[in-house]
Amino acid sequence: MSLMASTLRRKPNDRSFILQSRLFSVSNSGRKSDDKQQRIEKILIANRGEIACRIMRTAKRLGIRTVAVYSDADRDSLHVKSADEAIRIGPPPARLSYLNGSSIVDAAIRTDAQAIHPGYGFLSESADFAQLCGDKGLTFIGPPVSAIRDMGDKSASKRIMGAAGVPLVPGYHGNEQDIDLMKSEAAKIGYPILIKPTHGGGGKGMRIVQSPNDFVDSFLGAQREAAASFGINTILLEKYITQPRHIEVQIFGDKYGKVLHLYERDCSVQRRHQKIIEEAPAPNVTHDFRALLGQAAVSAAKAVSYHNAGTVEFIVDTVSDQFYFMEMNTRLQVEHPVTEMIVDQDLVEWQIRVANGEPLPLSQSEVPLLGHAFEARIYAENVPKGFLPATGVLHHYHPVPVSSTVRVETGVEQGDTVSMHYDPMIAKLVVWGENRAAALVKLKNCLSNFEVAGVPTNINFLQKLAKHRAFESGDVETHFIEQHKDELFVKPSQSVSAEMNSAARLSATLVAACIFEKEKSTLKESPPRNHCLLSIWYTDPPFRVHHHARRIMEFEWENEHDDSGSKLLTLTVTYQADGNYLIEMGEDGSYISEVKATYLGEHKFRVEFDGVSTDVHLAVYNKDRIKHIHAWHGLHHHHFKQKLGLELPDEDETRHKTSFETATGPPGSVLSPMAGLVVKVLANDGTKVEEGQPILVLEAMKMEHVVKAPTTGVVHGLQVTAGQQVSDGSVLFRLQG
Repeated sequence: MSLMASTLRRKPNDRSFILQSRLFSVSNSGRKSDDKQQRIEKILIANRGEIACRIMRTAKRLGIRTVAVYSDADRDSLHVKSADEAIRIGPPPARLSYLNGSSIVDAAIRTDAQAIHPGYGFLSESADFAQLCGDKGLTFIGPPVSAIRDMGDKSASKRIMGAAGVPLVPGYHGNEQDIDLMKSEAAKIGYPILIKPTHGGGGKGMRIVQSPNDFVDSFLGAQREAAASFGINTILLEKYITQPRHIEVQIFGDKYGKVLHLYERDCSVQRRHQKIIEEAPAPNVTHDFRALLGQAAVSAAKAVSYHNAGTVEFIVDTVSDQFYFMEMNTRLQVEHPVTEMIVDQDLVEWQIRVANGEPLPLSQSEVPLLGHAFEARIYAENVPKGFLPATGVLHHYHPVPVSSTVRVETGVEQGDTVSMHYDPMIAKLVVWGENRAAALVKLKNCLSNFEVAGVPTNINFLQKLAKHRAFESGDVETHFIEQHKDELFVKPSQSVSAEMNSAARLSATLVAACIFEKEKSTLKESPPRNHCLLSIWYTDPPFRVHHHARRIMEFEWENEHDDSGSKLLTLTVTYQADGNYLIEMGEDGSYISEVKATYLGEHKFRVEFDGVSTDVHLAVYNKDRIKHIHAWHGLHHHHFKQKLGLELPDEDETRHKTSFETATGPPGSVLSPMAGLVVKVLANDGTKVEEGQPILVLEAMKMEHVVKAPTTGVVHGLQVTAGQQVSDGSVLFRLQG
């Protein structure tokens, strides 16, 4: 398949994202909205984070007041600050707050809100919640209850779609959930099998099963995860297509029976069954294929009398070029901004106006297709640990500047905490270009300038994805990361390692100069009361008897591509008469560089070295008696550490090890790979276990992770119990041979 040859073009400065309200006054059919229906003047957003902030921006532009709801963990969050009013709805666990429908409805009534926007996730696809809103006289900004109910049950939706003539993947969609029956149905379909919860989304509860031997454990794990995420543990089975693309179509309907599609999005690049890069339109898709997808999506929506925003997801078999209905999400998708970018419309405004009873403003032929857009989801997660979610404080958070072609959808600020209770997404970076190549250039540049420090993120991995030759050519499928893992997770060769070490040494050199320059600037601007205390290091010229002023600085640098641990970099810095810094590194002083640094304020510097002038940004913060220093310059980002305080003698010689080596616990210790909740303990203290045997199950951000024995041995020190919270890196148990 090839890209559609012709698309409408526009200049970047023509983009506005502001949908003119005149478009909604009369539809093309001549229908007028019901003037007797009460107009929405106040909306409660039954969500949190970036989507709540996103909805509030549109509502405020339309002159609509907003109400936020929050748990105790979100009391000081950005979405609370952004709303006109905010109401507490419970403690941090989602089931006691954001999934508590009655508390949310009570908050809406209490604040005189006329409507509730559910966002995505949480209660957005709960038919019971939508019904409760209607029963209490509140407008639910979403589809009709019947459509949510029909499409929310994936088994029922398959039957409805089949009757409507929409292609289906072979599978079992029945209500009977007996495990023996399910195993029998799996054998009929044929392995590999995809196990999927009948409700919910986001990849939660999904399992790929390769053989009957793995079926029972996978089935029970999927049920537990589905119950924790969606409150319903029923499961469906499908034939697993081995080379699929995930392509979805944005549809929109009004209350007069009109349904449009707003083209497709490709969401094939995923990890843990969750999307991380989406784009619109899908690459390498012909005009005819695009039209067939759109028609099938519109047919699916009409089959359930749909109105408001929805997404019809298809799985495309890249071998046969056939597409099959996967599911319909009866809500606004996380990735809706890429569609907004290519059609130049505000879909949240469409949602509000349709909820007001207004008709859709455009006919299908009038929907433009303008350029190309990407969305990259920036997560707090440990990529080397298998993309496990991470928690912590955002000590430094500086997204890229926004413009008419760059959006940053976020719900956090510098200083906020990424909590274990909710999804670890920090932001969505959305870019637009006149074509795919132009948009991809912009995506790469924005990722290199997106600064986050305090928690591990996937930014570096997103950069690798965006630079991969297969991605650049649009050759994507849902196994993209697995298929290219040897390149994406490659252990560097000797030559590459040398290049990485050289880049780290340069970065450390620039950091040292910047730190000393800021120190000098701070002392000059705010000198101590006793001026004699002003360090002679910073006198002009620097004063020493018979020699130049010199200082020693040590950094620990951890190369995430090297399993050998952190490297200690020792720098000798000489402050010269001309104000420049002569920096030597290595025992023999083999690496020497002269650096001029200029402090520009906040965390910004301009440095000159070896005839090159460049910007350097620093983030410095203290955590657990360690000073953390992040440096960004050009395409590089490095993280250095310095120990704080006195180092006490220790019999086991840990004082000679780096901070990374001393954080592993006693020999044989198995550490928690993430902060989370122990949901199940599968072994007892003193039990002999085999390598790979599951020992316990952790849950964080609604995702389960099985901790397995790394070697054969006897379990000792297993003190954790089900329901207990554990921190990242804490000792769970020990294995002794």
